[in-house]
Amino acid sequence: MKKLVVLGAGYGGMRIMQRLLPNDLPKDWEIILIDQLPYHCLKTEYYALAAGTASDHHLRVSFPEDARLKVKYATISEIDIDENKVSLETGEAVEFDKLIIGLGCTDKYHGVPGADTYTHSIQTMGATRRTYETLNNVRPEGTVSIVGAGLSGVELASELRESRPDLSIRLFDRGEIILSQFPKKLSTYVQNWFIDHGVDVSSKSNITKVEPGAIYNHDERIETDAVIWTAGVQPVNVVRALDVEKGQGGRIKLTPQHFIPNYPDVFVVGDCASLSQAPSAQLAEGQAEQIVTILKAQWKGDALPEEMPRIKLKGVLGSLGKKHGFGMMGERPLTGRVARILKSGVLWMYKYYSG
Repeated sequence: MKKLVVLGAGYGGMRIMQRLLPNDLPKDWEIILIDQLPYHCLKTEYYALAAGTASDHHLRVSFPEDARLKVKYATISEIDIDENKVSLETGEAVEFDKLIIGLGCTDKYHGVPGADTYTHSIQTMGATRRTYETLNNVRPEGTVSIVGAGLSGVELASELRESRPDLSIRLFDRGEIILSQFPKKLSTYVQNWFIDHGVDVSSKSNITKVEPGAIYNHDERIETDAVIWTAGVQPVNVVRALDVEKGQGGRIKLTPQHFIPNYPDVFVVGDCASLSQAPSAQLAEGQAEQIVTILKAQWKGDALPEEMPRIKLKGVLGSLGKKHGFGMMGERPLTGRVARILKSGVLWMYKYYSG
């Protein structure tokens, strides 16, 4: 059997497996999935797990069931695209005929001293579980600092406010206004929600150091019980170590068909891929759909399209606790209960059709 090896069961890897199994994978091929966990995790909801408002079980989706899907639970130590093999920390080497790299990202600390040691993360399920434990154990009326006011930081701050109303929550943002990538109407709405709910937003911040029990903003020491880092991501180490051309943020540059130039059997999906659109779960799924199209063409021996259509994104939705939300549906900004209900509905549909 020829081997399609999928590294990582993120949104991109899951969508590829769902589209190929059971009917669209050639009969002489099998899929080998390599992941650390026995289920797909809803990374977009990690903020709720960290805040203690969603259970671990609520964030799991089962892998597809098929005799030609084999799962290896392991950590990857090296990817050798010249020798067509993937090395595992156990010492085992897995050979491939085609490879999907979808290993996601890790935190980027921008050289801030102490950030990699004294902050907590919501980038992986394991890290998020540890962050939940830390936040759950913060003393009554303690202080939690969240660095980075993008979507993850905003959702975590709002969810934590509802979960632990006793805490002082500080959100540090480098910009003049939070969520600056959204229309001003949305940014203002979220900013006002934080004011009304007692979340302290520090704009134009510059975190210069983190140490046990303290964070430094413009070198000013601020006492804190816990620091959560949501201020940037980068591809995981094993992807950064690949000797291929990288784009912004260390992501791998690809052909329009989503494979590495000169390596037509090695595809990259999700946060590791350098694309013209900002990384997101929705983008990874759209990219996965196009990769499946290319795989089918390769298996049939058909000519590959020179260009692929731009991936259409339906919008972005964010939550402010369990009752309020914000987002964009196409060009239309949404705020309030409707946005939150829509986000809950999208999550329910994803779990229903994936489970």
